[in-house]
Amino acid sequence: TDVVPPGDTAAWSVPPFSGEVRGGLLYGRGAVDMKGGIACFVAAALRQLAANGGKPAGSISLLITGDEEGPSINGTVKVLDWLKARGETLDACIVGEPSNPSALGDEIKIGRRGSLTAEIVVHGRQGHAAYPQKADNPIPKLARILDRLSSAEIDRGTAHFEPSNLQVTVLSVPNRAPNVIPAEARATLNIRYNDAWRRPTIEAWVREQCAAAAATVGASYDIEFAGTGDVFLTEPGVLVGTLAAAVAAETGRTPALTTGGGTSDARFIKDVCPVVEFGLVNTTIHAVDEHVPLSDLSRLTAIYQRFLASYFQTN
Repeated sequence: TDVVPPGDTAAWSVPPFSGEVRGGLLYGRGAVDMKGGIACFVAAALRQLAANGGKPAGSISLLITGDEEGPSINGTVKVLDWLKARGETLDACIVGEPSNPSALGDEIKIGRRGSLTAEIVVHGRQGHAAYPQKADNPIPKLARILDRLSSAEIDRGTAHFEPSNLQVTVLSVPNRAPNVIPAEARATLNIRYNDAWRRPTIEAWVREQCAAAAATVGASYDIEFAGTGDVFLTEPGVLVGTLAAAVAAETGRTPALTTGGGTSDARFIKDVCPVVEFGLVNTTIHAVDEHVPLSDLSRLTAIYQRFLASYFQTN
């Protein structure tokens, strides 16, 4: 689970784990997300050591985990616990997630939205569709709750984040018969929330909206929450400024400081030290024929090395 599955291998133009080079492009699952970034980390660290006669100006650690694309419980989380138990501290971290949407140097991720999933179960009474007076259909009641949730303005965004976003992702009832009113109706929704909220406050908002809608239709319901990471923001400072300068020097681009996209292991590291994300271009991640230009690998390595040299000079 260090990379996602390749999908239909017959759809690939090369074996998905071959690491084949064609026309200046390296093909393979994980070439961009994110074995390519790891290779650039390693090469940059080695070059920086060589430039200093094998004596680093400070400590450089590489954290390479095996379950970031899975449950994320046996990788970064456990290493951070291990470091804490040893009394070791981290000053700063760069996560090599493919952060750039179009070209190397487009963006540095200085934060990520939080992610909260909620499952709502509305209870009714099963019965025959021809005799609705003898049943209690939960579907219209669930629809009323979902309409309120999906139409509500959660917020209007903040200085570094776009507005929080709610999407209904799953709808289900426990029967397939077209002439049966179900006993319950379920919905799952996902909210990506900005730094105007924390998990307890966004949960409270969802509960308030559900209660208000349920009261208008007499709905009996339960709701459960699960979160995959709270929101975080690394304010511009030494880490962000040093990396942005390295990116500009190697690419000629001034990177935008952004917070969009999904979650990453930075959600764990943000509790330990300042963290940002910068890596390759993400246009082919998780896709058939995932690939990266060899020139981007060389430039990303140069960016990381320049960052290390500058960071240790100023700290």
